[in-house]
Amino acid sequence: QLVESGGGLVQPGWSLRLSCAASGFTLNYYAVHWFRQAPGKERAGVSCITRGGGSTTYADSVKGRFTISRDNATNTVYLQMNSLKPEDTAVYYCAVKNLPGSFSQYTRQTEYNYWGQGTQVTVSS
Repeated sequence: QLVESGGGLVQPGWSLRLSCAASGFTLNYYAVHWFRQAPGKERAGVSCITRGGGSTTYADSVKGRFTISRDNATNTVYLQMNSLKPEDTAVYYCAVKNLPGSFSQYTRQTEYNYWGQGTQVTVSS
């Protein structure tokens, strides 16, 4: 099971840190991906991190503002989101995959081993 948390309502320019906590399995066997889905839009990849945490990937829209990290000791992955913009408003999901590769390679939800239920992020003044 994956559980996301940390979402909320913030003003433009503020920060949030999302967490993705795994239970029932060992997260460090998986690469972890963050996706988001805005109203009326398709789910899109945001960031991903390799099993060991040595490599990260970001969508162009969040580069320089978001940082993904993982703590395998606590079975948790984080997404630090800074300088938030209204266009970052979406439901954010984490997903895991037991093979290397970024979210641009695995575009179907069924290609991932597990998904979380999502956490809402709203950026509005």
